[in-house]
Order: sequence, then C-alpha cells, then structure tokens
Amino acid sequence: MREFLLTSALAGVLCFLLTPPIRDFALRAGAFIGIRDRDMHEKITPRWGGIAMWGAMSLTFLVVGHLPLVGQSFGREARGIFLAGTFIMLLGLLDDRYDLDSVTKFAGQALAGGILLLHGVQILWLPINGIFTLPANIGQLLTVIFVIVVINAVNFVDGLDGLATGIVAICASAFFVFSYVLAVVNGFSRAGAPSLITAVMIGMCLGFLPHNYHPAKIFMGDSGAMFLGLLLAASAITLTGQIDINAVSESATLTWLPLLLPFTILAIPLLDLILAIVRRLRAGRSPFSSDREHLHHKLLNRGMSHRRTTFILYLWSAMFAFPTVIAAFEPLWIAGLVALAMGLASVGLIVEGKRA
Repeated sequence: MREFLLTSALAGVLCFLLTPPIRDFALRAGAFIGIRDRDMHEKITPRWGGIAMWGAMSLTFLVVGHLPLVGQSFGREARGIFLAGTFIMLLGLLDDRYDLDSVTKFAGQALAGGILLLHGVQILWLPINGIFTLPANIGQLLTVIFVIVVINAVNFVDGLDGLATGIVAICASAFFVFSYVLAVVNGFSRAGAPSLITAVMIGMCLGFLPHNYHPAKIFMGDSGAMFLGLLLAASAITLTGQIDINAVSESATLTWLPLLLPFTILAIPLLDLILAIVRRLRAGRSPFSSDREHLHHKLLNRGMSHRRTTFILYLWSAMFAFPTVIAAFEPLWIAGLVALAMGLASVGLIVEGKRA
C-alpha cells in the first residue's frame, strides 16, 4: 500500500506544480472561449488542464516504474492505456482550441478504444450466470462502445468548477480499493494495472482540484475530461471484464459484482449522460447540443450555492460507488448503512441550502 500511496502523492504534487505554467501557456495559445449562456463562470478561463494531468502521469510512471510492487503493474495493458490516453488527450487539446465537430471526436474516441484493443484491454466475458464468454468481435465492439460512453459521461458532468475532477477522484478511489484488494490481498495479477492507473488518477485529480475548484483558475477542458474518462473506462474493462467471476466469488459476497461495479461507481456521470440524451431527443434536438438542465443546474435552480451543489454531487457519487465496493467484501447491511449515511448527509445539505 505504501508504494501506491507514494505513487498517488507524487502524481498529486506534480499535477499541482505543473498546472500554473500550463494555465499561462493556455492563455498565450488562446485555449479558451468567450463566456456562453450555459457557462457558470463569469470571466474567461483557460482550458488545457489535461496537459498538466498527462504530464503528471508521465513523470510519475518514469519514477515509480522502478518500485518493487508498483513496477509489477507495468506491462502491455498499462502501456496501451498510456498510449490511448496520450492520443485522446491530444485530441482534446485540438477540441479545446479549435472546437472540433462531434463526428471527429467520436471517431477519435473510437480510435483510442482501438489502441486499447491492440494492447489487450478488451471485455472478454460478462459475469452472467457464471461466465459468458463473448465472441471476439462482440467483445471488441462492446469495449469501444463502453470507452466512448464513459468518455462522454465524464465530459457531460464537467459543468461546474471542480465537479468532474472531484467525481472522477471518487470513482477512481472506489476502483482502486476494489482492484487493490484483488491484486494485493487476493493475488489477482490482472488487477495490478487498474491499481496503478487509479492510484495515479486519484493523485492527478487531487493535485488539479485546488486550481479547478470554485472559482476555477483553469478548466480541465476536453483534454482533461476525455483523458480521465478513457482512464476510468480502461481501468473498469481491465478490472471487471477480464477477471474470472468464479475466482472472484470465492472472496466476494456478490457474484454479479463485476458486472455491477462500473455502473454503480460511474452512476452519476452515466445518469447525467442518459438524462441529457433523452431530454434532448424528446425536444427534437441533437443529443450533444448544450443546455442548462444537467443535474448540477437543477440543484442550482433550487437555491444551492456553487460549492454546495458540487459537494452534494460528490456525496451522491460516493453513495453509489463505495457501498458497492464494500458489498464485495463485507456484509450487505454494512454497505447499506454507508449508503444511507451518505444519502442522509446529502439531504441535509439540500435542506440547509434551501434555508440559507
């Protein structure tokens, strides 16, 4: 655990230190846009936060690759995740600067999924009635679709200062706990790469958050949102789509957990994505057109402050993510109590916010 904590801390410090010069660089390069009707900020703020995140991850990999435990997590899968992440970050840079059309972005996201496939990051089976082995072409298609969905879910939820950064940190923390227990405690070698990637993600997000929290000095932009979305998707695929469910069931309370885990951990971004697509299609608009009806907009309209809204959504994310992981290794009633406590805390914040 100490090596993973060191990895996360190093990524956090590096991201914190890299972000200010990247902010200045983004301003000089024109990586910002004017304030739009749907925007919540009141002054021009640069994007390209994804560069700082990618730089922090790259430097962290160079350092921790020599550690005895963490070094074992480097391999074909970790290399593929890094290459796909680099590609999607560069695509995001172009989008932040030149506002690419949706077709180009979808094609790039699919290509990033293809890079993962080339390095063995692929959904091999689904834990349905034991193990349901997927035909290779079906597994590849599901992998690319899942990558695209998660990338856009993170992108959609990036609507308030610090919101996506904090939610991704929570999601990555839940994934890390599950993968660490499998890799280190139960000896599943395939859980090593997700442990490494999620540990780095936690550090990157915590290091970036002081610059991104309200009032934000820099946005992660598509370069950061798509980068983090791809890392989350790849970790989930490597962790839950490739581990033998029969082996997991020996130590897990719920044999269907690997199928449930990615969707509960990513519940808030995925819910916001689904609601937005349905809402816009019903209105006869493109599902990727913009509006002010996301979950955070609804809370703001109920009188919540910017920071209170962000923290409520943090709690909602944690309320879905951590009880699911707890249920894997502890009795269900403990997971239920944790979920109930977080739910009541969020209700208390909402009630207090209305009175304020």
